[in-house]
Amino acid sequence: MGIRRRTFIIGSAAAVTCSAAAAAPASLQLRMAIAHSGIPANQLAETSRTFWVREFFQELRQLGYIDGRNLTVERYSAEGRYETFAQLARAIVTGKPDVIVTHGPLVNALTAATSTIPIVAIMGDPVGQGHVKSLAHPGANVTGVSVDADVAMYAKQLQILKEAVPSASKIAYLGSEASWGLPARQPGTGGAGWKAPFGLVLREAAPRLGVSLLRAPLTEATPEQIRRAFQDIAHQQADGLIVSPEGEFLANSQLIVEQAQTSKLPAMYPYRDFVELGGLMCYGPDRGELARHLADQVKQVLAGTQAGDIPIYQATKYELVVNLNAAKALGLTVPQSILARADEVID
Repeated sequence: MGIRRRTFIIGSAAAVTCSAAAAAPASLQLRMAIAHSGIPANQLAETSRTFWVREFFQELRQLGYIDGRNLTVERYSAEGRYETFAQLARAIVTGKPDVIVTHGPLVNALTAATSTIPIVAIMGDPVGQGHVKSLAHPGANVTGVSVDADVAMYAKQLQILKEAVPSASKIAYLGSEASWGLPARQPGTGGAGWKAPFGLVLREAAPRLGVSLLRAPLTEATPEQIRRAFQDIAHQQADGLIVSPEGEFLANSQLIVEQAQTSKLPAMYPYRDFVELGGLMCYGPDRGELARHLADQVKQVLAGTQAGDIPIYQATKYELVVNLNAAKALGLTVPQSILARADEVID
């Protein structure tokens, strides 16, 4: 089926993009919008390079909802530009889809734009971030899955990286200002006034592990700023790297892995996508499990259940994946204690 693309220009530099199935037959009554803060619109599909997106659409297919057959899918991306979130949300809501699928950074902007269209999202701490009233009874028009059921996993990431590189004394953290613990600069981005737990937990854990956590925050998760951050990390002579789980960094996974490889930095990543691209290791929630639950929630919404009546699903499965090829390229011998605990070893 052909694709038509629309571009919404904001100011002189930033752009929000959307792609939608064109000329859908009249029999296609159900319409789903899927939006991401960083992943390009054309990658929000079953053929996506992003693991959870593939799993989500594959599960939707298993549940009987097939893109282009009985479901029209409209795809939107902010392409890592935080200041475009509010306009992106308005563009999505103007289209009046039956359900909106998204992730944490865009939820606030979307709930500000609509109180009626159901929103199903992958979120960090939905209650702490003010997205829902409670996990069991979200209320309003939001439901989804939570990846922050156990924020201690961020300290665990740092601990595993230190175990892999015992000599490391300085670990750089690549993430946004909000995830470091600073208020977001742009109002209406979904992060204004909110301090994410990632950087805060890491900063508390670092002294206990005998490492200094170096700051490399970005105001925008663009390729230019990511490259600049790695220059700063090199200048600070970091011994390792830990990458934020924010979706904008997942959208730039290939670039981040390449920069880490070039810098010879042993890195702990939040998702297996990075490791499959050549990254050293990851520890975090099983995004496949979360994506499948997300698809089931979409099915419930499309069947008529109110989003606010569907409990938020919390991550229960965590996985450690290690890439021995990456370790070899770094001249690093991964301890047997880590390999014994790994859910998957790539060699």
